[in-house]
Amino acid sequence: MEPILQVQNLTHTYSAGTPFEHTALENINFSVNRGEFIGIIGHTGSGKSTLMQHLNGLLKPSSGQILLDGKDIWSDKKLTRQARFRVGLVFQYPEYQLFEETVYKDIAFGPKNMGLDKAEIDRRVRQSAEFVGLTEQQLQSSPFDLSGGQKRRVAIAGVIAMEPEVLILDEPTAGLDPVGREEILSNIQRYRQAKNATIMMVSHSMNDVARLTDRLLVLNGSHIAMNGTPDEVFCHAEELEQMGLDIPEITRVFLRLRAMGLPVEPVYTMEQGVAALKKLKEGK
Repeated sequence: MEPILQVQNLTHTYSAGTPFEHTALENINFSVNRGEFIGIIGHTGSGKSTLMQHLNGLLKPSSGQILLDGKDIWSDKKLTRQARFRVGLVFQYPEYQLFEETVYKDIAFGPKNMGLDKAEIDRRVRQSAEFVGLTEQQLQSSPFDLSGGQKRRVAIAGVIAMEPEVLILDEPTAGLDPVGREEILSNIQRYRQAKNATIMMVSHSMNDVARLTDRLLVLNGSHIAMNGTPDEVFCHAEELEQMGLDIPEITRVFLRLRAMGLPVEPVYTMEQGVAALKKLKEGK
């Protein structure tokens, strides 16, 4: 099966040829399969946001290629435009970009730009509102009358109303309380299951990426330092901490138990931790 997205030898340099020249990404290579959930982690300034903006054509590579279904998105203007609808990008704090007088109109903005007819726009607005848990009454409200968490849902609904095959989210739960965080993550999962969508999520929450993702990309110093399953990545706990990254709390606990002499393997999710403790208890 051909990957839906391929990044080949991607390099991006800001302010090239000036005293402020800075290479944010250097020779990045990876591919993403349809339906995969990819987590992207890395310290501040490691190139995560720059990478995200290349995947739907907001930024053009200094060198290298972004392939969508095997075609270079910069090889033709039509392909570049299509990429911006097929690959949806939700920026950090996207609620700051809301501007219409009603929630309905804000969600409809993307589908309108796609040139869809009124009935199709209406279907998409209502379906995406349902995905993120917005009511009919809220659709007719001003987005500025909503809570922070509800505004975040409106912004995400506005992107998924374009029905992107790849949904990219930059810290989608930043600044939300625990209940709001879980609701947003649940919304994302529902969209993925309903549309067999590919999800790519930048996050500082190691607990979230450990339990939700199929694979992790670790960015460090403008390069990909690691590319593997959560198990494969989090077993390098010391290396991650040297990069300035955290590890899941449950992993930290089990590494401590191991250091105390208990026969346990590192775990990365609460479910794995419960199973490992049961196994340990039964072994005794």
